Formats: sequence, C-alpha cells, structure tokens
Amino acid sequence: MTESKVLSVRISAETEARLDRIARMMKRTKSFLGAEAIEEFVAVQEWQLAGIEQAMASLDAGNGIGHDDVKSWASSLGERHPSRVRKT
Repeated sequence: MTESKVLSVRISAETEARLDRIARMMKRTKSFLGAEAIEEFVAVQEWQLAGIEQAMASLDAGNGIGHDDVKSWASSLGERHPSRVRKT
C-alpha cells in the first residue's frame, strides 16, 4: 500500500452537504471520495499540461500553421471544395 498523507481543505457548507449525500449513497467516506476526486483532477491536469508542453515544443521546432493559412482554410469551410491547410 502506498504511503498516504493528510490534507485539509475548506469547502462550502453546501458542497459538504452534497458530498455527504453522495458518500452515503455510495457507502463511502467523504475522505475516500475527496481523495478520488483529487487523484482524478491531478491526472487530468498532468495530461493537459503535458499536451500543452508538447504542443509548445512542436511550435518552437517550426511545426505550425500560419494564422493567415488557418483563416483562409476556415473561411473556405462552407464551400463545396474547402481548401487544405499548408504547414509553414
């Protein structure tokens, strides 16, 4: 089992009541649900930030599409044969 740490957070009375209701319905503790929610939040944020870092590195390496090319492509979307976007 992994080592666990105690974290104290402030939530509104309304949120605590909602969490309490969910915990009772799921037969889980509020602490368990809070830990699960934080785990999910952290995982999503790590994924998103890694994607942003990867995209920024790609742009820094010159793998991007110019603004004017994107505007031209976007304005052609309603046409029968939309234009293709050219990488710069």
